[in-house]
Amino acid sequence: MSDLPDDPDAREEMLRDALRGIFGDRTDEVLSQMRAQGLDPAALMGGAAPDPATMQRLMSQLQRMFTSSEGPVNTEVAHDLARQVAVAEGDPSLTGGQAKSATEALRVAELWLDAVTDLPPSGGATHAWSRSEWVEATLPAWQRLVAPVASSVADALATVLRDQLGDEGAGALGLPGMPVFPGGGLGDLDPATMMRGLGSAVYGMQVGQAAGTLSREVFGATDVGIPLLEDHATVLLPTNVAKFAEGLDTPYDEVQLYLALREAAHARLFVHVPWLRSHLHGLVERYARGITIDLDALEEQVRGIDLSDQEALRGALSGDVFGLHTTEEQEATLLRLETALALVEGWVSEVAATASLAHLPHSVPLREMIRRRRAAGGPAEHTFKSLVGLELRPRRSRDAAALFAHLVATGGPEARDAVWDHPDLLPGPEDLDDPTGYLDRRRAQDEEHSDVDAALAQILGESGPDGDEPSDDPDAEDRRTD
Repeated sequence: MSDLPDDPDAREEMLRDALRGIFGDRTDEVLSQMRAQGLDPAALMGGAAPDPATMQRLMSQLQRMFTSSEGPVNTEVAHDLARQVAVAEGDPSLTGGQAKSATEALRVAELWLDAVTDLPPSGGATHAWSRSEWVEATLPAWQRLVAPVASSVADALATVLRDQLGDEGAGALGLPGMPVFPGGGLGDLDPATMMRGLGSAVYGMQVGQAAGTLSREVFGATDVGIPLLEDHATVLLPTNVAKFAEGLDTPYDEVQLYLALREAAHARLFVHVPWLRSHLHGLVERYARGITIDLDALEEQVRGIDLSDQEALRGALSGDVFGLHTTEEQEATLLRLETALALVEGWVSEVAATASLAHLPHSVPLREMIRRRRAAGGPAEHTFKSLVGLELRPRRSRDAAALFAHLVATGGPEARDAVWDHPDLLPGPEDLDDPTGYLDRRRAQDEEHSDVDAALAQILGESGPDGDEPSDDPDAEDRRTD
């Protein structure tokens, strides 16, 4: 350690630089933990050795902070970065007036929706959230959605880094000169564990970046078309609503009410169509499980990167590291997902437009602005594509809206809402191609099912369980069992 500077402040700064490669913005927290346990950070880089038992306890804590992860996504890293990104452009606390205005808009929206759909209100609480509150509430859902592909990415990154670094341990991870203290140090960690922990941390950064970016764009809890809340609730983010309303020739109150209608309509659908949540989540997860990681592309991305630079590692995963080839099963899953997202968006768009027409003078241009916003995509869609290799974009929402409008014209709101009665009734791509033929195709399908049911009933009715003629005696089956 003779090459270390004599100045204690300079030695502490060297330690800070070494730890920053792992802990980033949490470095000061780590140093504070050291001081709280009576350890002088400067002494760790030279001078008298601390008490061995105390040092061993501290190093165990540092090891857990570096390597611990309950799954393929390091939840602590994801949470910390999401909060940082959420407030990067400002996240002022909501005033009482903002909160009251937003929750009142959600309550008014429910009244207007009652007049145009038989689907009842979601029954949950109404919330006005800051961006940070949105992150806290939705981050668990994002972590579950990306878990299947995150596991593959963590394994691939560990493989690539292991190939590049070999078994050099902590020194290869940006900790040159880190001393081995009594009881062991970070350099004693199992390299495979370190690599997997690093992969989990890097993917946690991806998730955090995605959630934080989304928090600056969304108006509520349902904008992405997939339910993100465990509890039944409707939400508005007044800061984002105000940002969207800037420069529009529409009063803020109208913009807020229209967005509240969309939020409340989404919530009704996700709450009262019990199979829809699992259907959408299942399609995302099924597609993600089939993702393959292009190891050559990933190796090219991370080659030459300073592994102490976590931002550079996160950027490497933003490149084209997902396999270019999709299986036939994935293509079919993707088509079903895009169709389902379009149907959700189309139904919400049609219902919100109908409910707002009599109340909001600018409802038509507002609807068109939201349509274009969803169709064009943005950082949110691109970020999610970097997470699981697909975009959550309802590409055919106009066609879906046309289908629902046709159903209202021919059968009233009941016919429009009946689409959600059962997964088997969900329109497919051919119905979006030809909305006017949906009812005829549905009737033909119903007749076919009725014919099959009748044939089965006839077969089962021709003979009893033992091949005997069916009996009119209601107690015959009981006597046969006895």
